[in-house]
Amino acid sequence: MSVFAAAGAPSIATQLAGSGLIGLREGLEAGIVVMILVAFLVKAERRDALKWVWLGVGIAVAMVVATFLIIHFGTSTLDGLAAEIAAGIASLVAVVIVTAMVLWMRRAARSISGDLKSGMEKALIVGPSAVLTLAFFAVGREGLETALLMVGYAENTAGSVWPLVGLLLGIALAAVLTVLMYLGAVRIDMAKFFEYTGAFLVVVAAGILAYGIRALQTGGVLPGASNLAFDVSAHYDAGSWYGTVLGGILNVRPDPTVLQFVAWLAYLVVVLFLFLRPTASPAPAPAADETATV
Repeated sequence: MSVFAAAGAPSIATQLAGSGLIGLREGLEAGIVVMILVAFLVKAERRDALKWVWLGVGIAVAMVVATFLIIHFGTSTLDGLAAEIAAGIASLVAVVIVTAMVLWMRRAARSISGDLKSGMEKALIVGPSAVLTLAFFAVGREGLETALLMVGYAENTAGSVWPLVGLLLGIALAAVLTVLMYLGAVRIDMAKFFEYTGAFLVVVAAGILAYGIRALQTGGVLPGASNLAFDVSAHYDAGSWYGTVLGGILNVRPDPTVLQFVAWLAYLVVVLFLFLRPTASPAPAPAADETATV
């Protein structure tokens, strides 16, 4: 059982909801990137380059799956303190990369459409390999974030397949919404969507950070494993609705160590401030045909 999990495994519904939200959010990010590239090529009457976009997307997806499997099964094959140390290190690395990507997306969201179109314009001049590479990195960046989030999230589910099922369902829904947006059947306020879901990912990452610190404390890498900040286990029902939500999605436990709690709180305060603070300068209003793509 994970050192950060509360007693009992999260319910199936909780596992599906948590990973499903991650899949929906990250799937929409990747879907919007692909939609922008495809729309640009269609408008530019360069449908011949679409196959290189889809090939780049396919390679990026394969890389993401391989990353998830290598990290997840690599850590699960270890036992005892080695497993805790490996899981702790993997969780901290995941938090660093996910945080950087979430903050980058906040800054880049307003200009990502123009940047992708400009990049594709240059890639078409260079040739198919450049088109493939652009699609690979554009989608792979979002996919890598998803894989890292799921590695940290799945640490608390005791080998259950439901987080993966929820992730796939979320990605499938994102794919449907992306197609509907491309066809003009659905319009979503993407700025609000990514603001709310980005804040959710920051909270999830804070839980992964706390899990990683506790794992490293258990493994003897960090001190203070027995120095608890508080212990409300007697008043905390891990099997209740709040227990499954807090433990299964947010990785909250009733008896954190001082270092674990301080790191969790400091991360939330600092990163949420950076993520939610107003932008330095207002962006120009998007064109009417791009309001659903950024």
